[in-house]
Amino acid sequence: METVARKVLVVDDEGSILQSLKGVLEDEGYEVQVCQSGGGALHVIQESAFDLVMLDIRMPGMDGITTLQKMREMNPEIPVVMMSGHGTIETAVKTTKLGAYDYVEKPLSVDKVLLTVRHALDELALKRENRGLQENFKNRYQMIGESPPMEELKRQIGQVAPTDSSVLITGENGTGKELVARNIHHFSSRANHPFVEVNCAAIPEELIESELFGHEKGAFTGAVARRRGKFDLADKGTIFLDEIGDMSLKTQAKILRILQEKRFERVGGKESIQVDVRVIAATNKKLEQEMAHGKFREDLYYRLNVIPFHIPPLRERKEDIPVFIDYFLKENGSLNLPVKISPEGIKALMDYHWPGNVRELKNLMERITILSPSETIQRKDLLPWLRKESPGGNPRASRSLEEARRLFEKEFIENKLIENRYNISRTAEVIQISRENLSRKMKALGIRVERIQAMSQKFQEI
Repeated sequence: METVARKVLVVDDEGSILQSLKGVLEDEGYEVQVCQSGGGALHVIQESAFDLVMLDIRMPGMDGITTLQKMREMNPEIPVVMMSGHGTIETAVKTTKLGAYDYVEKPLSVDKVLLTVRHALDELALKRENRGLQENFKNRYQMIGESPPMEELKRQIGQVAPTDSSVLITGENGTGKELVARNIHHFSSRANHPFVEVNCAAIPEELIESELFGHEKGAFTGAVARRRGKFDLADKGTIFLDEIGDMSLKTQAKILRILQEKRFERVGGKESIQVDVRVIAATNKKLEQEMAHGKFREDLYYRLNVIPFHIPPLRERKEDIPVFIDYFLKENGSLNLPVKISPEGIKALMDYHWPGNVRELKNLMERITILSPSETIQRKDLLPWLRKESPGGNPRASRSLEEARRLFEKEFIENKLIENRYNISRTAEVIQISRENLSRKMKALGIRVERIQAMSQKFQEI
């Protein structure tokens, strides 16, 4: 792939220096523009974007220092390398305090100039990359919500993140425990080091020690090579132990040792490996009850629970629901299917108890964006997707068998359509019925054939 040449502006009142620097920099692949005055340089910068400026200090009219100050006001990001044949240490210090990247003396050394330019541009690229990462983090892991509990949660994160204390996050499934963990890491001094996530409930018991601590070659059948574990990979960073309440007592004991001694051995190994890892744990279980039943170690609980975080369920912060709805609908904008929800629809969502919390709301917004019968979603369009029982009840208890079967069949077909990118023929083949029979079922269940076909065409174009 062809790379875009970096643009450099050279400002000096001496024509010979301009031509010399232009030739040297162009030979290195840079795109170079020259200017013989400070005022002219400011005009050029207003008209075009540059990656670097090389600026002479002594020039008639507006000198380099004044030009530098005005450049920094116009574009504080662009690196400026000052040049002078009459420089002193005081001048160099003054220009760097005013924001210059570096200072080079005349007569210019080609090697020194090229090295300085390269370093300045590398630093600029790193700043831009970091800013991109920051924006990406903000888009993916932004803390949404303006209710008092959410504001308090954000305040806690800001207070706790800079420390190295262990954190225990509790809350129901779907409340955003991983989101909180990532924000704590992001705003900590470990942000430039790994964030390693481990779902303790998803790893089989016989493999979890190898997953966490790694193993040596030949440690067990199938261990054909040494493998680093999650704690090893998280060195200098953060490890997030999700669903730690599902971890066995045997593994809990090893986690406790790491917290105490900051070291571990790989499975089948004898070497003691030291690590510097911050531990953030999360669970949807009540660990106090687990301890009472002998399923969770009390000493580990107190090691983890240095800083407790509790994320309240969505039903306890309903004022956040309209904020989430707006955010998720905008997030689905890439589907190019404009959808809004009527005031009665918003009220239905506010009245709902959200057993699946924010995750359930996010999934619902994506589903109705794709499958909604019209651009404005009414209350009646939402009710089939919302469980009607009170919290803790049976989701199907209040429904007749026929209604439950109909709703299950509708949800099943829609999910299969989504999995098969809205291709009706492929979906019919997967669920082992004829395409004609599937079309009849879709019409009977209110799944609009026209909208599904439009979505199929849309995905083929992407």
